[in-house]
Amino acid sequence: MATLHYLPLSSPLSNSLHNSCSISAPSLIVHRSAHSSFNGQSLHLSRSRLPILTQNPCARVPVMMMVQPKIQFIQGTDEQTIPDVRLTRSRDGTNGMAIFRFDQPSVFDSSGDVGDITGLYMIDEEGVLQSVDVNAKFVNGKPSGIEAKYIMRTPREWDRFMRFMERYSNANGLQFIKK
Repeated sequence: MATLHYLPLSSPLSNSLHNSCSISAPSLIVHRSAHSSFNGQSLHLSRSRLPILTQNPCARVPVMMMVQPKIQFIQGTDEQTIPDVRLTRSRDGTNGMAIFRFDQPSVFDSSGDVGDITGLYMIDEEGVLQSVDVNAKFVNGKPSGIEAKYIMRTPREWDRFMRFMERYSNANGLQFIKK
């Protein structure tokens, strides 16, 4: 069963529906019916169930969206296989490299349907880290694994990568082992 939640947030869409921010009374946009993408049936909303906004419609509220950290080889398709990650760093700490090894990645199951592997994309709430240094491993003519390298050339890039890896490891139960 689907649940409808109402969030009184300012958005570009709601702002574009108002020509100016000089509205003194609270405004509310009510849609009497909407089509559900789940089964195509109309969803009717009664006016009494919707909360009335009493705040200024021009007020902008910063919204921080939390994104589940994920890795993709094809943009829009999350990789389900958890990689083995090896890190190297120069003695002076100015640069480093991460080597990702995926055994039997799920991208091989869907790549024919979705598209070609275009790179390694590491996505979290700060944005996207990407690398095009991606190589597939084949055994008896069939894909068996992927090795990808991500190079960090500055201490800032290293710190950003480590923040991603901390989020990714927490979400996927990975642990750091120093050798």
